[in-house]
Amino acid sequence: MADKLSSVLFVCLGNICRSPTAEAVFNGKVLQSGLNIYVDSAGTHGYHDGVKPDQRSQDVGELRGYSFVGLKCRRVDPTDFTEFEYIIAMDNENYHNLIGNCPSELQHKISLFMSHSELEEQEIPDPYYGGKGGFEYVLDLIESAADGLLETIKSRAD
Repeated sequence: MADKLSSVLFVCLGNICRSPTAEAVFNGKVLQSGLNIYVDSAGTHGYHDGVKPDQRSQDVGELRGYSFVGLKCRRVDPTDFTEFEYIIAMDNENYHNLIGNCPSELQHKISLFMSHSELEEQEIPDPYYGGKGGFEYVLDLIESAADGLLETIKSRAD
């Protein structure tokens, strides 16, 4: 990661829906921007370690041109707190889980994803137990917040 402009880790509960979608979306936006940013995702729990992202997330994201190739679920590792410059939580529960496990001197790296969006929503809801509409709504929120986060990273690099 040393040759990267920055590094971003997206985090949700199981790393099955929201955070891999955010990884796919952000990777797409980074590729379009021409910037060199390392992007990954993880879950605060290891419910789905080694599994591909939820098929519903993939279906909705791929319809908008995002690639999920190679993405696999994993749990947050303690080394992530030192390895990543930005650690982005999808909701308050995961934010607090991250803060509780992160050394105090590194907690400044953790933020809520929607804090990077101009939308009024505070959190990205978990669509896992719902239908396709929930996955589309989550993708809308992720796209908005991804644009804001990319602008934040660009402005800090200048």
